[in-house]
Amino acid sequence: MTTTSQTQTGAPAGADTKGGGRVAVQRFGTFLSGMIMPNIAAFIAWGLITALFISTGWLAGLGISVPEIGGFPSPDGATHIGIVGAMLTYLLPLLIANTGGRMIYNTRGGVVAVIATIGVIVGSSIPMFIGAMVMGPLAAYLMKKIDALWAGKIKPGFEMLVDNFSAGIFGAILAVIGFFLVAPIITVLSNALETAVNWLISLGLLPLASILVEPGKVLFLNNAINHGVFTPLGAQQVQETGKSVLFLIEANPGPGLGILLAFSLFGIGLAKSSAPGAIIIQFFGGIHEIYFPYVLMKPLIIIAAILGGMTGVFVNVLFNTGLRAPASPGSIFAILFQTAPDSYVGVILSVIAAAAVSFIVSAVILRASRKRDLAAENAGDLSAAIAQTQANKGKQSSVLGHLQADGLANEAGGLADLSTRDPESAEEASRAQEAQSIPAVHNIVFACDAGMGSSAMGASVLRNKIKKAGITDVTVVNKAISNLTDDIDLVITHQDLTARAKQQSPSAEHVSVDNFMSSPKYDEIVGLLERQHNTEKA
Repeated sequence: MTTTSQTQTGAPAGADTKGGGRVAVQRFGTFLSGMIMPNIAAFIAWGLITALFISTGWLAGLGISVPEIGGFPSPDGATHIGIVGAMLTYLLPLLIANTGGRMIYNTRGGVVAVIATIGVIVGSSIPMFIGAMVMGPLAAYLMKKIDALWAGKIKPGFEMLVDNFSAGIFGAILAVIGFFLVAPIITVLSNALETAVNWLISLGLLPLASILVEPGKVLFLNNAINHGVFTPLGAQQVQETGKSVLFLIEANPGPGLGILLAFSLFGIGLAKSSAPGAIIIQFFGGIHEIYFPYVLMKPLIIIAAILGGMTGVFVNVLFNTGLRAPASPGSIFAILFQTAPDSYVGVILSVIAAAAVSFIVSAVILRASRKRDLAAENAGDLSAAIAQTQANKGKQSSVLGHLQADGLANEAGGLADLSTRDPESAEEASRAQEAQSIPAVHNIVFACDAGMGSSAMGASVLRNKIKKAGITDVTVVNKAISNLTDDIDLVITHQDLTARAKQQSPSAEHVSVDNFMSSPKYDEIVGLLERQHNTEKA
């Protein structure tokens, strides 16, 4: 068990070396998204208050003016920062800084990160999202290194005194440095990025961003651009104009919808039968990664995603549309909820146009290769196609497929084959003996980059299987890889992410799967839990 659980599957030898640059970008993007994603609820709250109370908001259209909340000048000439301005200027950056600091150095890192970031915020006249992403983790990292200098050297009874004063003094120093040094640098950088984006918009070139964003989505390399550039610049544009088109570049569900519709009509085998269900999860649930396996099994489909994405951005630019805040996840409901009052027509048309273009291009590609696919061995096996594509091209993706278990390729590594056998057989007796030697499993964690979409759905699948088996003393949760600890019994990850999970939880048993929705290893895990449960009762 221990030997097999330490085997990672799916990636060819040397894949990490060949894809080192891509992996580095992916990890950087994952770190950025790790600071943003846990705080999406705050962005939604800010977006709702903004949509209601600013001078061009919904209530203003009804003749209701609340400048104390919306932050615009009142009839008596007084100017209010309002809840909208306070959240944008202070709350959101400080939440991001705290999350980034905690990712580096737990609660202590989060506190120092917030202290340091307030200096950056006050030292600039623009929202300091990028400043928080830089200053927060940096402050926590430096604090961690400083604490290491006198670790174990403090006399008993003085630990709290030293800890509190060292963090307070160092945090104060960083806040001043942030005010005088970091804030001006970040301001220049933010203004330069905003100027570049405005230049692209003025020339009508913003749709070209899809050439990078759409392939990046499939390879999970888009987070650095989306959360590192689009989100902070979009928030800044909202402060200036009340909306931003940047929130729609990556979140538009149209390209994925068109691809899945094409597979529903013109695909073959498992890809065709699973696509209709995937549409519901992708379009209404906002889990875009569910269509990534379909692109990976036929790489030419990426052309459809790019052209669909470019079409959606073009329509949004043409109609001058925008969202009030990030739409996360990228569900059509979340997008419509955050849409500015004057942008509904353009936003809806952008989704429809993007879906139509990606559908037409995908349909042409699928029809052109249909005979060849039908003749090819295992052409309809989606999971096998994903594994083959990853092996041949080294592509990384914690894919989420809404697929059925039929036809899934055998997976190497992870838990040994623990499926139920004849209880009288010698093999079953051997497995029962093995189960006794394995530490009891009472907590299972599904881990992925963000700890949300794919891992949450995988956790739900296994949780239901365990419940049906009548096992009540095992918890199944989902987390981001960066939040894993070393007190977990069993960690389940996509095969491309297992190595990173082992670094976070080296003492845990690790299972690699190539599909979070329907892996045969779930039944093996349930079988193991049943045997351990019976052993404990005996």
